[in-house]
Amino acid sequence: MKIFVDLKNYPVHAVLSKLLEDKTTGKSIIFATDSYADKGPDYTADSPMTVGAIAGIDPFVLQPRITKDIADRSARTKKRAEVFTPSWICNRMNNDCDEVWFGIRDVFNFERGTEWEANLEPIIFPKGTSWQDYVLSRRLEITCGEAPFLVSRYDTTSGDIILPIECRIGILDRKLRVVNENTTDEKTWMAWVIKAYQSTYGYEFQGDNLLIGRINLLNTFTDYLDARWHRMATLPELKKITNIIVWNLWQMDGLTGTVPFKAKRPKFEEMTLFDIDEPIEEEHKMIGCKIYDWVSNKSQSYESLKGIRY
Repeated sequence: MKIFVDLKNYPVHAVLSKLLEDKTTGKSIIFATDSYADKGPDYTADSPMTVGAIAGIDPFVLQPRITKDIADRSARTKKRAEVFTPSWICNRMNNDCDEVWFGIRDVFNFERGTEWEANLEPIIFPKGTSWQDYVLSRRLEITCGEAPFLVSRYDTTSGDIILPIECRIGILDRKLRVVNENTTDEKTWMAWVIKAYQSTYGYEFQGDNLLIGRINLLNTFTDYLDARWHRMATLPELKKITNIIVWNLWQMDGLTGTVPFKAKRPKFEEMTLFDIDEPIEEEHKMIGCKIYDWVSNKSQSYESLKGIRY
């Protein structure tokens, strides 16, 4: 079996504890799935995902959906509406978004049925816009899972690593390609890569998916750094990018805007949307999720974006 998520080696091992952080609670993200409950009380849905807990999981289990057996995939789909999105669908939908932004089709690649061919010509921007505008445009993948719309290190259908990186189709991949094409020195490149990460967001309910998504974004950073400047990221660089990733990919119940299991429920409610048992506290404390506005350099509640207050 391929190891897509390597917790014991570079670059993940160096920042694993940070990848498990929940900026809203100041603690660790939680499992928010009962997939590991048979391992004991430290692995229930509301248990924190700590470095120690992760160490007790078979590394072949904590891997992307494509590596899981059919029964597990089916169970996760039923319990959390977890769906499988082929990479070619992600590409088509991202192309739809870019068609709106650019005003033309086939900017980054040409669709060939369930495959695609990269457009290797430098990206040309519409009159009145710039490559910087594109990098700074804020994008959000809702219920992001492993973040296949954001980054595409591997094909979600075949499991094949997508190379060269110009063929990758994620939202962040496209931003990074634009940065590659329009910067000539490493300092400027790094500054705009950071801006690309700061303008790319996603949220997810299940902790294992969220961790994989965060790792995919971290590995994408090291992939592009190696491809462009032929070197490994330093620890300070890894920590800086990881901090952005952890703020921008956060754990949230998208139906309530809160940390999983931390929303009030109507007294008449007898079951969850997906008809599964969840840990329910008798006294709920509403914990609305925090996100970060990198332009104003301050955190704010997710719900404040919609004008809702608790």
